Amino acid sequence: MSNVGMRVYSNINRPTKEVIKQFNGLPVSVIADNMNRMFCMNSKIRPINDVPLLGPAFTVKTRPGDNLVFHKALDLAQPGDILVVDAQGDLTNAIMGELMALWAQKRELGGIIIDGAIRDVRALKEMDIPIYAAGVNPRGPYKDGPGEINVPVSCGGVAVQPGDILVGDDDGVVVINPKDADELLEKSKAKLLKEQQEMEAISNMSWDRTWVDKNLEDRGCEFKDKSFTFK
Repeated sequence: MSNVGMRVYSNINRPTKEVIKQFNGLPVSVIADNMNRMFCMNSKIRPINDVPLLGPAFTVKTRPGDNLVFHKALDLAQPGDILVVDAQGDLTNAIMGELMALWAQKRELGGIIIDGAIRDVRALKEMDIPIYAAGVNPRGPYKDGPGEINVPVSCGGVAVQPGDILVGDDDGVVVINPKDADELLEKSKAKLLKEQQEMEAISNMSWDRTWVDKNLEDRGCEFKDKSFTFK
């Protein structure tokens, strides 16, 4: 019999390190543009420090205010894994503080993303492990469960599967299905090159702006050579 809500799945299908590394240095915004502006965690999931995030998802689903299974995930995750903790966005209790982050850093994990609260922010800002969270609260967590490890979770409004590729920078976090990685990588590199060319055009005052008026006209925008007045 399966104890739904209190289960730990130890193994996940991780993409190869070679596939993951290819996304190193690509801005989250550029990747997201090539995913039709979808699959970005919402703006409440913010970086706590300036360390870039890149790696496979190791997921945790926990009861709000409780971090028992999160502790177990810290011991099970492999170096490079990114713990994605679905605490249902509740900010009543911190799910993690300095001690847990130090343990994750010592175990060489790839990062931590928490859809919930953290504490000990000053210390976390100085660490070398990337940390993202939805908020801060000094009130500590309970350790009773229930929870599950390596099941599909929701974090920042986006579904995350164990083994998904996560990329994070100052703008936020984007979630990539490994099956889409090769095509997405090609498109993102092309998009980045195009933006670099546009930056050069801006510096030379030669940036093509004709598309703005065309889009407005296609949408029926009216251009009037007079001032607006109230009737």
